[in-house]
Amino acid sequence: MKKEFAFSRLNFILLAVAMAIVVIGMLLMAGDASSAEKFNPGIFNTMHIKVAPMVCLVGYVMMIAAILIPSKRGADTEKKA
Repeated sequence: MKKEFAFSRLNFILLAVAMAIVVIGMLLMAGDASSAEKFNPGIFNTMHIKVAPMVCLVGYVMMIAAILIPSKRGADTEKKA
C-alpha cells in the first residue's frame, strides 16, 4: 500500500529551496561582533541591515507559496471520488 502525502514532490522541492534562501539570508545577517574594547561599524552596513532581511523575507514568502500550491495528486483523488 502506497502512502499518500499531503504535499507533492514539487512542494517539497520548493520548501527546500525556500529554506536554503532563508539560511543564506541569516548567514548574510551574521557579521563580526562588536566588543566592549572594539566597536565594529561594519555591523551597520547595507548588507546586514537591508539586503539580508529582504532575502529572508523572500524565502519566507516562498515557503508560504510552496505550502499553498495545490498538489496534483490531491486533485486526482477528488475527481475519482
